[in-house]
Amino acid sequence: MAFTSTDPKRYTITAALPYTNGPVHIGHLAGVYIPADIYARFQRLQNRDVVFVCGSDEHGVPITISAKKEGVTPQEIVDKYHTIIKQSFADFGISFDNYSRTSAKIHHETASEFFTTLNERGDFIEQVSAQLYDPEAEQFLADRFVVGTCPKCGNEESYGDQCERCGTSHNATDLINPKSTLSGSAPVQKETKHWFLPLDRYESWLKTWILDSHRHDWKTNVYGQCKSWIDDGLRPRAVTRDLDWGIPVPAQGGEGKVLYVWFDAPIGYISATKEWGEQTGKDWTPYWKDSETKLVHFIGKDNIVFHCIIFPSMLKAEGQYILPDNVPANEFLNLEGNKISTSKNWAVWLHEYLEEFPGQQDVLRYVLTANAPETKDNDFTWADFQARNNNELVAVFGNFVNRVSVLTQKYYDGVVPKAGLLTQTDQNTINELRAYPAVIASSIEKYRFREAQTEFMNVARLGNKYLADAEPWKLVKTDPERTQTVLFVALQITAALAVLAEPFLPHTSAKLKDTLSFDALATKPTWPEMTHEVYWLPEGHQITQTPLLFSRIEDEQMAFQRNKLEATKNKNALMTTSVTPQKETIAFEDFAKMDLRVGTITAAHKMPKANKLLVLKVDTGLDVRTIVSGIAEHYAPEEIIGQRVSVLINLAERNLRGETSQGMILMAQNNDGRLIFVQPNDTDCPNGAVIS
Repeated sequence: MAFTSTDPKRYTITAALPYTNGPVHIGHLAGVYIPADIYARFQRLQNRDVVFVCGSDEHGVPITISAKKEGVTPQEIVDKYHTIIKQSFADFGISFDNYSRTSAKIHHETASEFFTTLNERGDFIEQVSAQLYDPEAEQFLADRFVVGTCPKCGNEESYGDQCERCGTSHNATDLINPKSTLSGSAPVQKETKHWFLPLDRYESWLKTWILDSHRHDWKTNVYGQCKSWIDDGLRPRAVTRDLDWGIPVPAQGGEGKVLYVWFDAPIGYISATKEWGEQTGKDWTPYWKDSETKLVHFIGKDNIVFHCIIFPSMLKAEGQYILPDNVPANEFLNLEGNKISTSKNWAVWLHEYLEEFPGQQDVLRYVLTANAPETKDNDFTWADFQARNNNELVAVFGNFVNRVSVLTQKYYDGVVPKAGLLTQTDQNTINELRAYPAVIASSIEKYRFREAQTEFMNVARLGNKYLADAEPWKLVKTDPERTQTVLFVALQITAALAVLAEPFLPHTSAKLKDTLSFDALATKPTWPEMTHEVYWLPEGHQITQTPLLFSRIEDEQMAFQRNKLEATKNKNALMTTSVTPQKETIAFEDFAKMDLRVGTITAAHKMPKANKLLVLKVDTGLDVRTIVSGIAEHYAPEEIIGQRVSVLINLAERNLRGETSQGMILMAQNNDGRLIFVQPNDTDCPNGAVIS
């Protein structure tokens, strides 16, 4: 059953397992990992029992495709990218309690046991069906090994398991005009045996559990996609594949088959928790089998069906596991107006960002949260990145903390001054400060992380306004006692920021806590206390000089990043240009027979009743001859008179619609498909000059 109480005993928080066929990019961070980390850090700050797990998804067709491209084994691919991804997450500050991998022994055992339990109870359907098969590659075409036209939206580049344009999940046999990505040929259908999870058996239960119970608390995009699937009618879903990379099917007749990655991958959450239990000596079972545990899956919108329909149906069938309380899926993040693409290298990669912006993890966290695709696809731009850093983190948050620190050092040698009588302004500011923790907490509990971070930054704005109104740098000359009170209150706001920042900006929070000497406090400030207690830094407490929390990002840094993207765009344009394959080899003597000359077009007109043909008069240096050329769709006659051209003059004459063509103009096709003239480079080269 799903957890419904408002006060769970514990939290199991999962983040979608990243495919290990490439590094992590900002789309992954904004869609899944930063929201999940904010939520996990916040729950820990409330002194709640939390386990936050993830791991590398190391099975499936994308892994084998990457291995084929790089000429290595699938294991080498997953080892390479697992290492990069795990280290990037650690350096960035994603606070997993355990980051595992699906190639681990404990995962193979857990997934195999799960399959066996359902299989022995008869929860699967064993069925022989016709699947797509590539005779040239001698392989069944599962998932990404086949592309074709999506039967729902007409996308001609849909994969065999999912259309990335409309998000529809389907079977490879549903594709229109399928094509093998291995050989490029059209596949045939061949019979093979597979195990299927009969989702139709759970349709009635899913309607009650999702459409009734979660109508109001799940995000609109999640609920809507689930409703669409259920309304269309659920059908049995294969849980095995004909592949040689993955977890072998532990059943009679399973030779040469593996568990389908979307059966094995979500079980990775369970095996990662088991592994965490072994590492810490804790019992993992309450985190998955106690009804007083709140289970939350953080995913991207392309994984909604698997986490809301398929995996819950698996858990329901097994019978011992809790169901997710919420699945707050985000939409997609684009990059500079274009869809992020791993294959096209159109991305900001996390490991590269960490190298190029050392010590600025929180800047990226802040920008991606501020622009999070919570309700619709959003766009990341380097201009916005720079503006949010300079105008918000530096000018608002950093500015306030720096002013308070500098004034405290200047006037009181870094010692928290004694507060005098509080004015109404002081009291109003303190009351407003006390209200913010509950406001921020409410937004986080509703999975509105962008809104929560905005409210957090409003605390810094509150501090800036308080200082600007009080002007302690002027007040100290006329009322030193009042100045002490102002700085005392400002320091409490700074302390509050240090705690409230942790879910959003953990590195900044740690730096600010060190500056404020939190470790020397007899009573450490906690989030729950903030609604009734704000005097955390007592009179006489010593703080240190605050380093600048944030630094300005200059135009040169942004120009470097934009140039990187421009280079990627240009490279992609070259790679996607259609190049005609080489023709059969000829001898030099064959080439030497061609008489290529420099010429000039002296006259041109359209051939009557012919859309593509122009009749040209060309001065070849030897004569002025007629040449019929199929360039009328690319050039008007008047715009090419005087055009210098390369002419094949000894081509046999040919009669075209009553005109005798006495040669051929050499043309090429550019990236846009437009025909262009092959021109002699030397402008001094006369008509009739031989091209050799």
